[in-house]
Amino acid sequence: MSLPFCNVALPVPLRTTFTYAIPDSLRESVQPGTRVLVPFRNKSLVGVVVECVQHAPPATKIREITKTIDFLPALTPKLIELAHWIAGYYLAPVGEVFRAMLPPVTELRTQRQIVLTESGRAANAEESATTRALNPQQHALLSHLREKDGVISLASAIKFGLDDAALQRLRRAGLIEIRESMLGRKTKTQRVIAWKDVRDNAAEPATSILDQKTERVRSALQARGPLPQAQLLRVTQLSRSVIERMLRDGLLESWEERIDPAEDPFDVGYVPPAHELNAEQENALKLVRARFELGEFGVLLMHGVTGSGKTEVYMRAVQDTLARGKTAIILVPEIALTLWIGRQCRAWFGARFEGVAVLHSALSDVERAREWWRVRNGEARVVVGTRSAIFAPLENLGLIIVDEEQEGSYKQEETPRYHGRDVAIVRAKMENAAALLGSATPSLETYHHARSGKYELLTLASRVEQRAMASVEVVDLREDFSKTHQTSPISAALHAGIQECLAQKTQALVLINRRGYSWSVLCRSCGASVQCENCSISMTHHKQRNRLECHYCGSLQPIPKQCPKCQSKYVYFFGEGSEHLEERLRKEFPGARIARLDRDTARTKRQFQETLGAFAGGALDILVGTQMLAKGHDFQRVTLVGVISADSSLSLPDFRAAERTFQLLTQVAGRAGRGELPGRVLIQTYYPEHYAIQDAVKQDYPAFYERETQFRRAMAYPPFTSLANVIVRDTDLDKAIRWSRQLSEYFSPHDGKGLRILGPAAAPLAKLKREHRFQFLLKSPKRSLLAKILGGAMAYLDLKEIPETAVLVDMDPLSLM
Repeated sequence: MSLPFCNVALPVPLRTTFTYAIPDSLRESVQPGTRVLVPFRNKSLVGVVVECVQHAPPATKIREITKTIDFLPALTPKLIELAHWIAGYYLAPVGEVFRAMLPPVTELRTQRQIVLTESGRAANAEESATTRALNPQQHALLSHLREKDGVISLASAIKFGLDDAALQRLRRAGLIEIRESMLGRKTKTQRVIAWKDVRDNAAEPATSILDQKTERVRSALQARGPLPQAQLLRVTQLSRSVIERMLRDGLLESWEERIDPAEDPFDVGYVPPAHELNAEQENALKLVRARFELGEFGVLLMHGVTGSGKTEVYMRAVQDTLARGKTAIILVPEIALTLWIGRQCRAWFGARFEGVAVLHSALSDVERAREWWRVRNGEARVVVGTRSAIFAPLENLGLIIVDEEQEGSYKQEETPRYHGRDVAIVRAKMENAAALLGSATPSLETYHHARSGKYELLTLASRVEQRAMASVEVVDLREDFSKTHQTSPISAALHAGIQECLAQKTQALVLINRRGYSWSVLCRSCGASVQCENCSISMTHHKQRNRLECHYCGSLQPIPKQCPKCQSKYVYFFGEGSEHLEERLRKEFPGARIARLDRDTARTKRQFQETLGAFAGGALDILVGTQMLAKGHDFQRVTLVGVISADSSLSLPDFRAAERTFQLLTQVAGRAGRGELPGRVLIQTYYPEHYAIQDAVKQDYPAFYERETQFRRAMAYPPFTSLANVIVRDTDLDKAIRWSRQLSEYFSPHDGKGLRILGPAAAPLAKLKREHRFQFLLKSPKRSLLAKILGGAMAYLDLKEIPETAVLVDMDPLSLM
């Protein structure tokens, strides 16, 4: 029996659902997980039906649902359960959780289809209570479906006199499925160029008489296979006229290929390198398969040095998952890595029935919605993506892989403040699936769980094909300055190393973990820095854009001609960023081909692809970038990696500073020597004695773990205690102070009773986006006690009429800024 009311979660910052009446015309189509349009105050909002109920709350004016958005529920029952867990654990409004889960509400050209199930095909042959309950129109529809190979449009079904309610009854009886099929837009194509096979043609020019440009094209195409014309021009550094001449001469052939917006155009002609698994990889895969055989939830940590072949184990684990009739999710920390892993997956699985979907924020709303519904309709069985891909609506989930699980980008820094890795583990538990975490530098929490037996530990201690680890050297910048008396970001050792790379025609990667040209603007007269008007942080100088930018709120200022405080004309730009480093390299190596990859130069998926493709294809000699270059990329001809200001993160007021420094240095060191050529890493620092740098040089994770855990245990930080960061904020300073004091009155009686409370105090970023901020830090060895106290704090806010939006609760924070 259809229920008359439903509870709807709306995308508003309130920790409750709202009850609506279901009109008779929508009774059959409103189900848990369905998106609906409802009136809310004086506007309309799209919400998610959480449950259908028999009774509405008493003494409440109940309004009706306006319409349903989806014919098929957008969310599965497991995802609804997961949303409730996230809302409870992270103290987030459930409507905000659903908003993070769902695809963009955008207009897609769709066609609803009726698909006959196996039970529907057998409905006439078998007499059952279900078939006896069918009316003549329903029998006629099933017969028509059999004649039409089991698929017709919804419009055709309605001609049989069946309304939505009748169709939904057939669906619930298991006789039909209702699907939303995406209608194609105008197909985009690209021109693909291949070397023509002319072995039987006597007119083929001999190699000796091929001109240099022709030989360059032939080498590129014979080494890499057919390439999109745009990529071929970048790799060979030639003009289009050369390609046109070679096509006229019969040396090349071309054709048009369709471009899928979700796919990487550099996939064309890509074949993943074939590797025989070594003994360590075989053993790791054997343990993953053993978990599959058990058919129960479990978490495995694959701790493998950089270049140890973790991706190969991932692909084979996914292959086994698909063979068992299940589906898989692969999470990666950066959009750039979705291109690489997506390419691997399409090469492994895309040509067969296991479609691959890619989900990340660089896709347009239409592309993301299209990919999301492909997954919901069962057209894709493997999903690759960043943090939010954990909410992909796959059913029969068998495996979730979290690559580079230690990365901070898995933590969302806005409501709901969930951690993608931890949500992946919880979803795997709900789905009775396996969770496989991978890293060369696991987070201390994850490695602690593996050491204690909570997770199963898989170890890959050596690189594939017996390749040597890159040699790592520390460049003490204090000594470098005493010799050169120069303050260049490029030390003498790094300059010589790059010069050697250029002479040997190999490649160099230079990492600096700051964007912009200069990261501070100082007055030499009074010492004041140019601060953001909205945040308590210095503005960053971007030379190409000729302006100052705040990297927190995005505000812009013109470059000052005089000090805003004392009107002195002696304004000094202090500190180097990636833009400054690129300019310096171009001056010192004028003949080198240099590019920069950071959020300023690669704002779109296409820009990522072009720069990474050009570097991988040998069209660049030096690539400068931020930490997005440190993880996962496999550049075969990189023999030198230079790290500028390796110790800059050690000065941050954050208990994870040493861990982040060690991880970054170890990861970036792993980009060198991944091919047959030996690698070398130069780490520039003013603090070479720090254990994070010393252990990174030796690439000794266990030694770092032992030293860092001693500090964490003594100071009661994770993994030995649970942590919550509570921020009270408002644009009015007096209100922020008053509310902080009121919240302190609630927390104070609990201090010392299994709970340590620090604060209130001004947050390290005391002002952010015009809001004044005060901070509480809560520590407890019992996570359940922490959750209980914070839950009570939320109720206390209502009692004291403190707006819920004024208090941010970050459970398991990665940053205390």
